[in-house]
Amino acid sequence: MFGLFKQKSEKEKLQAQYEKLLKKSHELSTTNRAESDKVAAQAEEIAQKIEKL
Repeated sequence: MFGLFKQKSEKEKLQAQYEKLLKKSHELSTTNRAESDKVAAQAEEIAQKIEKL
């Protein structure tokens, strides 16, 4: 209840985006491998940003 208005940190936002992209990449891997690889590369870029923080 007290965390209702708590804002997410930059790291938490990037982590959520990273997990979303990995899930999307996994779903695409069964239908469109090239697109899946592109999304996985985007996720890897975000992972590198997280490491820098």
